[in-house]
Amino acid sequence: MNAKRLKQLRLARGLSLDALAAQMGGIITKQALSKYELGKATPSPIVLNKLAAALGIKAVDLWSEPSFSVKFIAYRKGSGLLKGEQKRVESVVIQSLEDRIRLQDLTQQTSGTSIPVQELNVRKIADAELAAGKMREIWSLGQAPIANVTDILEDHLVHVLEVEAGEKFDGISAVALNGEENIKAAAVVSRPSIAGERQRLNLAHELGHVVLNISKETDEEKAAFRFAAAFLAPAESLYKEVGNKRVFIQTEELLILKQRFGISVQALLYRLHDLGVITDSYYKNWCMNINRFGWKKHEPCELPAERPQWLHRSVLRALGEDLITRVEAEKMLGKQLLKTEEPLSLIERRSFMKLPLEERRKLLAEQASKFEAYYGQNPDTREIGGGDIID
Repeated sequence: MNAKRLKQLRLARGLSLDALAAQMGGIITKQALSKYELGKATPSPIVLNKLAAALGIKAVDLWSEPSFSVKFIAYRKGSGLLKGEQKRVESVVIQSLEDRIRLQDLTQQTSGTSIPVQELNVRKIADAELAAGKMREIWSLGQAPIANVTDILEDHLVHVLEVEAGEKFDGISAVALNGEENIKAAAVVSRPSIAGERQRLNLAHELGHVVLNISKETDEEKAAFRFAAAFLAPAESLYKEVGNKRVFIQTEELLILKQRFGISVQALLYRLHDLGVITDSYYKNWCMNINRFGWKKHEPCELPAERPQWLHRSVLRALGEDLITRVEAEKMLGKQLLKTEEPLSLIERRSFMKLPLEERRKLLAEQASKFEAYYGQNPDTREIGGGDIID
């Protein structure tokens, strides 16, 4: 049995040794589970099956080796996560990437060379500005504001993951490599339930950690933040909107710019100060106003959070092409799928048309009600198609 995999699966599900033992009906102790995870003992076939059932997997999954390794880039300084919580977050990321990479392989979606992992050199903070421009060039984004950061990342196999963690956790990034050390995918992780403007900046910040090669003499967090701000609000676009120099900016104008570029008022002011559009004294004055208004954590006109769609879309595609089973699809999505009937044969269609009109209408109405109930309970399906953040 793969002892390391057992521990990853347990942590990814947020279970302690005690909790897992309880889920197994108390047939073994937490001490025995600990020995399994340390590779000091192997469970019997009966215990193995119970263990797999408690973890929601097949017994064979506890023996398999992943076809890739995961390299974690960095936690934000001051993330405040305890070591145990970090391990749990990392386990969730590894398990999430396993499903996604399997889907990539099944549906033949490959990353190619579109993720320049730690290839963009930054020797000073200003270099991060150039790196953001280069990243936009690599992905052919032009200079316009990005309507949906999550879609852009997922289109390039940078998977967007949401992991529940403490308030001080802003994110982490990771890269998945195959046996030849080639890039299979990347992941950027953020907490759910945060305002869209903060989420977008967090995701761009984590992208910075993935693609930047930052010198030891340069502050990593400041470089990643500069990259994120420049990636979301390119200098050229911002100059067109506000001009090269400003001595005064109305609150209403800042809120309009917030909607246009999808970043917070605080991040916008920081960006305008970086670009020399506003002076030090004017920037400091605005910082005091933000504190006075109580905008430090919650600003007016918050943007809705973006929703990752790649997993849902790819699972449905794989299921539709008979590449995975319905059970596997529901396990990956963590919810039940709408049960649809197989396409009717010609004979069945003719039989349906021979029914009385009222009976046909009744059957169609029942089917429509089922679909309406399903979509009402699963808001994600309607979207298919497409701390202080400055510190």
